[in-house]
Amino acid sequence: MNRLLFLIAFSFLFQFNSNAQEAINNYKYIIIDNQYDFQKSEDQYQLNSLTKFLFNKYGYEAYLQNDEFPTDLGANNCLGLKAVLKDVKGGFLVTKVQIDLVDCKNNVIASSVIGRTKIKEYKKAYNRALRDAFATYQNFDYKYNGNAGKETSMTSQPVVEVKETEKVPEEAIDVRKKEEAKEVVKDTVEPEVETVEEQAVVTPSAANKKEILYAQPIDNGFQIVDTEPKKVMILLYSGSPDMYIVQGKDAVVYRSNGAWVYAENNGEGLKVKKINLKF
Repeated sequence: MNRLLFLIAFSFLFQFNSNAQEAINNYKYIIIDNQYDFQKSEDQYQLNSLTKFLFNKYGYEAYLQNDEFPTDLGANNCLGLKAVLKDVKGGFLVTKVQIDLVDCKNNVIASSVIGRTKIKEYKKAYNRALRDAFATYQNFDYKYNGNAGKETSMTSQPVVEVKETEKVPEEAIDVRKKEEAKEVVKDTVEPEVETVEEQAVVTPSAANKKEILYAQPIDNGFQIVDTEPKKVMILLYSGSPDMYIVQGKDAVVYRSNGAWVYAENNGEGLKVKKINLKF
């Protein structure tokens, strides 16, 4: 009986993932508000920047509301889904969030698992919970199918929702518990975190703001070298010509307002800085 229930549950989850991915593939972009409903200020706890970072890292093309949009998105916002982060109430001393993807008609197209943590410090708690919730979207083999902006009914494109009882994989839970245990033994006093614009990227050769970096084509991307020349990093194709994944790091390089930007999440926050990159 247990084996039968497992097979039924697995089949249901597989079908859910297929439906969710098919629905999301109908949209070309992800749009993130500068401030979610539960936040007291724009990009509080760097949640909006982190949401954009995670979507871009895993192959989507995401923009903050105040970014310069591609021409087609600026002319038709129905090409994109809005990522809405919800603060899920309930549970003593537990931070819980969920990511909805909403179309231009305010229909919820997909909802993530509920990410949760017992970390007490707000910034770290929301960042960890957001990463847990993003587990729903990071495993999709997202690929835009060209259907954005076309009329779709709720019967042909069902709302995909994950119930709270659907759990994050055990491997992810084990890692999260270990990280939370480390937080408990750390000194609770932390230096104030700078804003995204003020932070410096920690890379071996990015200390010199005027340094020019050059992109050399390789299989699946580019090798980035400085003027010595010395290899700085490897950029891998993401599917978008304006965004690359940094090999071996939780980081991306993307083009914003005509300039190239390096963004890295090092566990303490999102580090962002413009780089002088030549292709």
